[in-house]
Amino acid sequence: MTIAIRNLWKTYGGSFHALQDVSLDIGQGMFGLLGPNGAGKSTLMKILSTLETPSRGEVLIDDCDINSKRKELRSTLGYLPQFFGVYAQLTGTEFLRYVGELNGVPRKNLRTVVDETLQRVALQNVGDRKVKTYSGGMVRRLGIAQALIGNPELLIVDEPTVGLDPAERIRFRNLLADISRDKIIILSTHIVGDISSTCEDLALLSRGQVVFRGRPADLVAKTDHHVWTAECSDDEYLTLAAEMQVISSVAREGGRIVRVVGDPVNGIKMSPESPNLEDAYMYLTREDQ
Repeated sequence: MTIAIRNLWKTYGGSFHALQDVSLDIGQGMFGLLGPNGAGKSTLMKILSTLETPSRGEVLIDDCDINSKRKELRSTLGYLPQFFGVYAQLTGTEFLRYVGELNGVPRKNLRTVVDETLQRVALQNVGDRKVKTYSGGMVRRLGIAQALIGNPELLIVDEPTVGLDPAERIRFRNLLADISRDKIIILSTHIVGDISSTCEDLALLSRGQVVFRGRPADLVAKTDHHVWTAECSDDEYLTLAAEMQVISSVAREGGRIVRVVGDPVNGIKMSPESPNLEDAYMYLTREDQ
């Protein structure tokens, strides 16, 4: 499967452009869609999952326009939205059986499909527990399970690790990486660590536009010679914060130690630093911050 997005626009109310001339080609594996809240990520995800239609442009999945064969294409994709609702009184197994029936899984195969899916997301030992007893991470894994019912070729996950503790976030990212071996997975997030740990290909959105497309290492290289540390007074800190993006600030007696991105400020002693993905993200989306 391949996805071709061509000159895509989404406009609301005649004047607000949630997406502006977005063009991307996406192939098998894990693809990261990174950007701050409000950058247009969820809008793009909804268009790709056929829940919304573009104002202009087109999306081709295996050369088929998603607007012309929406029903057929929906059978090839799974979707985990940012806000995932469950029937808390059902057990995990009951919930997936319900989803399987809605997705047309033959009843003779339903039990096997549900059991295999629970095992795939490491919930096989809690399938008989009510969903209301699940942790946040378990609910997100159940969300992936419902998206996998029917074995889709395309899996779209929108902000999947928001609210998870570090251990669950790592477990969830590893699960997605394993699944991506034979699928396209589009991971939309504003959490830089989710992208740096799982994706070798990404796009960065800012104000509805693609401001970068490529490998994480190439994104980091965009910030060469723009990352600094400084030991400064509180007054100098205010100047830095007004002129640059502050990545971190540690208070100390008489001032602060800060890490900043941007062009250096005259009159303040600054030392160059090697950039990382978080630095690059903040630098290229500075107009959204």
